[in-house]
Amino acid sequence: MAADLVPNSSSKSTVSTVGKQNGLLDPSKELDAGALFVLKSRGSWLHCGYHLTTSIVAPVLLSLPYALTLLGWAGGILCLVLAGLVTFYSYNLLSLVLEHHAQLGQRHLRFRDMARDILGPRWGKYVIGPLQFGICYGAVVAGSLLGGQSLKFIYLLSNPNGTMKLYEFIVIFGGLLLLLAQIPSFHSLRHINLISLVLCLTYSACVTAGAIKIGHSENAPIRDYSVNGTGVNRVFGAANAVAIISTTYACGIIPEIQATIAPPVKGKMFKGLCVCYAVIATTFLSVAISGYWAFGNQAMGTVLSNFMGNEKPLLPTRFLLMINVFTLSQISAVTVVRPTQLASDIETLLDVGLLATNK
Repeated sequence: MAADLVPNSSSKSTVSTVGKQNGLLDPSKELDAGALFVLKSRGSWLHCGYHLTTSIVAPVLLSLPYALTLLGWAGGILCLVLAGLVTFYSYNLLSLVLEHHAQLGQRHLRFRDMARDILGPRWGKYVIGPLQFGICYGAVVAGSLLGGQSLKFIYLLSNPNGTMKLYEFIVIFGGLLLLLAQIPSFHSLRHINLISLVLCLTYSACVTAGAIKIGHSENAPIRDYSVNGTGVNRVFGAANAVAIISTTYACGIIPEIQATIAPPVKGKMFKGLCVCYAVIATTFLSVAISGYWAFGNQAMGTVLSNFMGNEKPLLPTRFLLMINVFTLSQISAVTVVRPTQLASDIETLLDVGLLATNK
């Protein structure tokens, strides 16, 4: 019995030390592996900005010109701006609530921790936990598919007669994600997320420049800014556009990111949000406006598809290749946040199982 208790007491001692180092007011409370994954509170407000940008700004922004085709100029820009204001306010409010609870001695490190206090322990563990796990799992699958498609697109640009299949590229990209998912803590992602921030600015600038060049070229497509469809079709189209715009904003993992900030936390999350939304304003508006201006209501699901033209690419092949390389690199950075979250959730489930077995 004594031998069995020694590792457990050592584990509690380690957890207590981690809690003290990271500003927990109740360091005696035992934390699971998932909490320890995010609870490496050494980050600055700049690191927070990197994490937030990577969790929100992703290649899905290349679909914003298509969203504008369903809403028109006025409706599209208005929806983009309103969504930005609402989400900024919501994220900042959530950050303040988390900060307030931390001062009261109840630091919430994940959405599951918040749900436990709001809805009760069973809801947090058996409803919110699996739901968040499922969302992260879906994001990983979608990111792997998108990364595989981007890899294949790059392959076909460089080798039009290539015979490799899509599933092979998905496996290759999945292997890359598997390696990146071994990163030991959320704080360790700060360098990758900084690169991700630079990449999203870079490919957004390239897409904007490409759209402007096409719009001023001799082969510029005929532009029509009228909203397609009538009646019910237009209503459903507008709902689709709102869903696209909402999805581009609604990915911030605020509790996990705030847990990486070194104490005192006060004011740092707001600065990080300002960094993030400066990038959002730059990338979202530039891509949406330039893409819709260049192609009108013919803008496709992703503006890169318009760049390919009907018969031949509208831009130099090397330029398209460069954009896709930047996009692919950022997809890997965005998607790797989800495997690390999945790993933390799996570790949490394992810890719960081990604790139950020991008892």
